[in-house]
Amino acid sequence: MEPGLEGRLEQLVRRHAELREALTGSGLSGAEFAKLSKEYSELSPIVEGIDTLRRAQDDLSSLADMAKSSEDLELQALAEDELRSLRERLPGLEQRVKRALLPKDSDDQRNAILEVRAGTGGEEAALFAGVLFRMYQRYAALRGWRFEILDLSETGLGGLKEASASISGRDVFARLKFESGVHRVQRVPETEASGRIHTSAATIAVLPEAEEVDVRIDEKELRIDVFRASGPGGQSVNTTDSAVRITHMPTGLVVIQQDEKSQHKNKAKALKVLRSRLYDMERQARDSARAADRKSQVGSGDRSERIRTYNFPQGRVTDHRVNLTLYKIDKVISGEALDEIIDAIVAEDQAAKLAVVEG
Repeated sequence: MEPGLEGRLEQLVRRHAELREALTGSGLSGAEFAKLSKEYSELSPIVEGIDTLRRAQDDLSSLADMAKSSEDLELQALAEDELRSLRERLPGLEQRVKRALLPKDSDDQRNAILEVRAGTGGEEAALFAGVLFRMYQRYAALRGWRFEILDLSETGLGGLKEASASISGRDVFARLKFESGVHRVQRVPETEASGRIHTSAATIAVLPEAEEVDVRIDEKELRIDVFRASGPGGQSVNTTDSAVRITHMPTGLVVIQQDEKSQHKNKAKALKVLRSRLYDMERQARDSARAADRKSQVGSGDRSERIRTYNFPQGRVTDHRVNLTLYKIDKVISGEALDEIIDAIVAEDQAAKLAVVEG
């Protein structure tokens, strides 16, 4: 392992020992104890990996000496067998330690706001937006996540102009953050008599869900309008002014919520989405500032980047960032095979970041 990395590992081992000593002592306040305990628990698996690696390195040295110096041919052969086995294991142990050293995305443990919008392609794009929204809904159910619909704007023909949902559970943002971007579909619409394939698109945005403490919103900067909620095709579905439109004047962001019959609930949901959009803007700005680090990331997170194509006639889904094609489109859109794509993207992202750590 590289000398620079060895020094960093030694620092982590020393820090872990210092934390253990501090936590077994007295005089810590509740807040200090909680803070140090969190750091200790985060370091523990890393130090465990370092210990395993170092034991393997020591064993490698001992076995190499034994294989060279032993006069017992049987013992020498045994040592050489174990040496070969250990040499095969060692790169994996080193990779495990290096992966543990990769910078953590502080938002990975957050819940997420999912936003789906129909793009170019008219009604066919709206139908595809509906397919994607239901795909994520089923995927969330398979992972045991809570999927709460925040807003649905339907076309009346089974499609969605736009829709949003709050998804909560373990590692939600970590799993879904690479889904942001343009998703393209190629298929023959039911109304197409000649059987010609149409191409349309929908845009996905996955935002880390922000808490009130993350983003302070000044009520003076908001314009809040209330109106009657409407259903597909503009038909009225409510006789009271329960729908809410919130405009954040400094940024021009607009959030509309009309899913609930209560104006109060719609306002609360709209603020939740607005807070997450503002937080995501800050996050995007931070990422853009770290231009060098961005080279180690898969995709830019740019909403205009085409990331995936769903080709129904060929039964395939292709993710363009990792050149992965699966011929199981039905299982992908049912949520069952979505993990195969997400796992490949996460692995590619980690590999790119490892290259930066090693370089």
